[in-house]
Amino acid sequence: MRAVEAALLAAGVDVDLAWSPVMATAPGAGGVELSRADPDAYTDLVWACGPLHGRPVAEVAARFSRLRRTAVGVSVVDDDDEGLRAWHLVLARDAPGIAAVRDLAAGPAAVLARDLLGDTARPPSSLSSTSMLPPSSSVPAGSGVVGVYLAPGQAEYGVRRRHDAVTEALGHWLGSLSRRGVARLALDTRLDPRGWRDPATAAEVLAIIRRCDAVVTMRLHGLVLALAAGVPAVAVDPVAGGGKVSAQARAWGWPAVISAEQLLGAAPAGERLLGEQLAWAMGERGRAAAQRAAVEAPDAGREQLEALVSAVLAPRS
Repeated sequence: MRAVEAALLAAGVDVDLAWSPVMATAPGAGGVELSRADPDAYTDLVWACGPLHGRPVAEVAARFSRLRRTAVGVSVVDDDDEGLRAWHLVLARDAPGIAAVRDLAAGPAAVLARDLLGDTARPPSSLSSTSMLPPSSSVPAGSGVVGVYLAPGQAEYGVRRRHDAVTEALGHWLGSLSRRGVARLALDTRLDPRGWRDPATAAEVLAIIRRCDAVVTMRLHGLVLALAAGVPAVAVDPVAGGGKVSAQARAWGWPAVISAEQLLGAAPAGERLLGEQLAWAMGERGRAAAQRAAVEAPDAGREQLEALVSAVLAPRS
């Protein structure tokens, strides 16, 4: 949302961010509650991020049916879904039959992550290519802190969901890391300002990620925000045949990604692959690759944002 807001404001377009009642109370939210937004006060509705899927998405579009409706930075799961058909223009980050693009959150996240500690952008490392993972069989002892993002739900993937089995297999392997001195930190990209257990702002999410030595994630934004912050990640896709996690890894050229089939096919082989990829991520090559990703992150989604601005500025037909 912040990436979209910045692009439209730079083009001279007034913008209100629309929040849920809970997120409207978050520090620095601004904008309006979606339920209180007057459709007659606007010309365009822009849906940013998430799966463009299901009845709730279609209901939002129906409420603003008079407006020109554009979705940007979204995942398309089903080409015939009612939530997808409700939009005039869809600028997807991943969809069947198209090349995935980097998620819009990476740009603001990269800038925010550096600002948190007063960093300046670091040049890409000259270390060797990341195209091949090294044949490491285990995570070295005393390896520091690994942030973990799990992904329950995601019902939009239907029969392709392997979330429960992947979570169980991943949990078994994560439990074994204690023998090697690796501290595991359960994290979530979900924001909730009502208590202290969940982060209330994007800055809190990035502040925590910056203090991890690596991230293991079943979530798209666990991968994206880690790379934007220059933290290496191991991405585990819980969707059979590959979902948005694998698509985002392809968009970044990120090699440390494990499919549901690889993890669940044979327990010893799956855990060995997890160990190899985490060892790479926490080694020199993984850290250098993540630093290069952080340097590139501010440009993430530029073409999508340019297309969005063009659509909003176009005369109404």
